[in-house]
Amino acid sequence: MTPVMVTTMVVCFALTVSVAVSIGLASVVGIQVSNANMLISVKEMFNAINKFPLAAIPFFILAGNLMETGGISRRLVDFAKSLVGGVQGGLPMTCVLTCMIFAAVSGSSVATTFAIGAILIPALIKHGYPTSYAAALQATSAELGVIIPPSIPMILYGVSAEVSIGELFIAGFGPGILISLALMAFVYVYCKFKGLGKNDGDGRLGVGVATWRAGWALLMPVIILGGIYGGIFTPTEASAVAVLYALIVGTLIYREIKLPQLYTVLRKSVISSSVIMFIIANAGLFAFLITRAGVPEAIGHWLEGVLRSPTMFLLGVNAALFVIGMFIETSAAIIVLAPILAPVALHFGVDPVHFGLIMVVNLALGMITPPFGVNLFAACTVARISLDRIVGHLVPFVLVILACLLVITYVPGISLGLRDLVYAK
Repeated sequence: MTPVMVTTMVVCFALTVSVAVSIGLASVVGIQVSNANMLISVKEMFNAINKFPLAAIPFFILAGNLMETGGISRRLVDFAKSLVGGVQGGLPMTCVLTCMIFAAVSGSSVATTFAIGAILIPALIKHGYPTSYAAALQATSAELGVIIPPSIPMILYGVSAEVSIGELFIAGFGPGILISLALMAFVYVYCKFKGLGKNDGDGRLGVGVATWRAGWALLMPVIILGGIYGGIFTPTEASAVAVLYALIVGTLIYREIKLPQLYTVLRKSVISSSVIMFIIANAGLFAFLITRAGVPEAIGHWLEGVLRSPTMFLLGVNAALFVIGMFIETSAAIIVLAPILAPVALHFGVDPVHFGLIMVVNLALGMITPPFGVNLFAACTVARISLDRIVGHLVPFVLVILACLLVITYVPGISLGLRDLVYAK
């Protein structure tokens, strides 16, 4: 059954069939070959999405769209620019810092790309940065949307590998801050070397004024993350609080969301949520079938024989995940691979929370690597350029994040230090 399923999936990928449909079709073919009851497909697809933590996904997507429409994103940009926009290369640094703050609520890299890119890509171009550089920077910075908590891929990993989502969220701060600082340092050195960004401080607000104007926007991540770690509400409940807060601020305080716009926001959020849920349902069926066929155990025994140390295991897994992330959507890859790899990582003595961060950071690279990088398509759409034009500027950003990934992989304290402090055993 398993060879037929894998072959079907690969053929579908080669024919450019969507990932969700490819996985679902491969699963159905596998059921037919094994002469099992087709009702299994309906049951397992329903079971895959019938999990309370997954309710956070549509809420965080809706919260991100409300932030974009309600003027919260623009005020966060002004605030970030007031902090770092006064130096040469300050505008690209503003892009990274804003994505970092926005990520603390949205949980989605694509939402971050559209919300922040719509403001900063035109600003970068206006200040003399190449359009391709602006798009590559925005696509890369938006990756922080799935690393800084709350994070939709972390929720999916937690559900798939049966790991505490709260612990994953708190562990995400270290890697997220590391990548943010590395990107800001890189763009600063790059702008100094290329002579770009000498006038980035033009139109910059004072820190006090920008903070006052963005006060309600800055309070949002404080309420959401403070509520989660203060034990006031769960991560899933926090997503609903984020929606309510963004709606109140956008309609009653900033007054930038009008009643007719709500339909557009809700429609876009429903479509995005449906796509992710469809992937989860099909990937859940696929994971059930390969688990029933004993594939995880077989892979585990093979890895134990080939990669005999934790160091080699993590290196081999990172190499495999990097290639897989280039071709398979992050959510689908996590749902399929987490139940297989997490037990093997535990066997090698790797903390499942630490391994979750390794998986999320690595597979998030797939969002900015061709041929299926969703952030690239989103950034190119905003910048109105073709994908091939940004590849040259993209390579250095990918190398920076790969360097950070190696540090995150082999220095567990970056992920687990804060987790161990908050969740003291």
